[in-house]
Amino acid sequence: MAFNIKSILYNLPEVKHPAEKKLSFNVKLKWTLIILGAFFILANIALHGMSNNALSRFEYLAIIFGTDFGSVISLGIGPIVMASIILQLLVGSGILKIDTKTEEGKKYFQGLQKLGVIFFIIFEALVYVLMGGLQAAPGYTGVVVFQLILGGIAIMFMDEVSTKWGFGSGVSLFILAGVAWRLFTGLFQFIGTTGENCLVDFSNTPCTGNVLVILQSVINGAPKEALVAIAAIATTILIFCLAVWAQNLKVEIPLSFEKLRGYGIKWPLAFFYTSNIPVILTAALVANVQLFGSLVENTVGHATFLGGFSNGQAISGLAFWFGSSNVVESIIRGSLQTSQIFQAISHLIFYMIVSSVFAFFWVKTSGMDESSQAKNIIASGLQIPGFRKDPRVLESILRRYILPLTLMGGLAIGALASFADTLGALTSGTAILLAVMIAYQFYQNIAQQHAMDMHPAMRKMMG
Repeated sequence: MAFNIKSILYNLPEVKHPAEKKLSFNVKLKWTLIILGAFFILANIALHGMSNNALSRFEYLAIIFGTDFGSVISLGIGPIVMASIILQLLVGSGILKIDTKTEEGKKYFQGLQKLGVIFFIIFEALVYVLMGGLQAAPGYTGVVVFQLILGGIAIMFMDEVSTKWGFGSGVSLFILAGVAWRLFTGLFQFIGTTGENCLVDFSNTPCTGNVLVILQSVINGAPKEALVAIAAIATTILIFCLAVWAQNLKVEIPLSFEKLRGYGIKWPLAFFYTSNIPVILTAALVANVQLFGSLVENTVGHATFLGGFSNGQAISGLAFWFGSSNVVESIIRGSLQTSQIFQAISHLIFYMIVSSVFAFFWVKTSGMDESSQAKNIIASGLQIPGFRKDPRVLESILRRYILPLTLMGGLAIGALASFADTLGALTSGTAILLAVMIAYQFYQNIAQQHAMDMHPAMRKMMG
């Protein structure tokens, strides 16, 4: 049976790795732009046969899932992230014994993850339609489900193409694209709440873009509306600055070249050691609780322990206590409630704890632990000055840094994401934080790739 399972996992369809060890800048840029263009095209193709889109009010969830509800890619990155969360927990807790440090273990892990993604694509497609989230017209249920499955599979392979042929993970690219899209509309959207162009009758038709709201509020003498819009823009800028600053925090371990005496480098270990992965998984977990809570409420006709909802906002249950509300806007409008304060506290605690747990499991399953790092350092011909070139010695030294950085970084990024949500911004605070960190990573990858293409000697040194 084990042989049959492995033979299935090893023969699942996949995007092949490029034959070249290092792809050129132009090739990576081409494939990244192709995937980005395909994402926007698919996000604007509506599902054929859909009669009602009950999920359209959950804009926050659409951003986290990197999608647009009602399109053929309505599932977004949800199946990919859910499969990753479950597999990380199973492997990290030791329930599933997989040695991800070996090539065989990595291949088995990746096969299980892909099988999990396919399962969740089918499962979520059925749930979305049969529970009334994306309601199909009579006789079109199978058609809508089939379109969602095709869209989910397209996203899965687009993620693979971006990861293997582009500048980074497709999951990150889709989140960044979705956030950038919403940020632009959050600033300059001229379609009013009633669907009319507010520029036609600027004084009387309410705008939704915050820049236009400020101008409109000044003209109409509405200081509170202007202050709310200014606070949203200021919060977005603050989150941006904090995220960029935090990205540059790191611990540097001095290393020397074994064959070039007198020369050395510093091996950087970022404070956010696992980058944005923990908060992506945490935000996706919260989004899934809210999404399934709303679908269950639609099905049974009343609120459940997962949550009760009003106009797309959670008002009770786990979805409320795991979620957040804009405290700054409530203070400006004078409508702050005690429940919002307790919600902000529970949101902060949940994000910090769960992000640190995911950070720990990610390090154990992704080859970022001290053993893997020690092997990378030794393979690069480096060693710590004053110590024997022994992997065990190097592991013991790295262990002093990696575990504390993993836990503290997970707690810190969870806290930063929670504060971003609570303060309010042009779009979801967590989404903006993710977008800034993802953009920074893409910038680093692009800059490194460009430098290697410009300097052949550097490319040779980097392997």
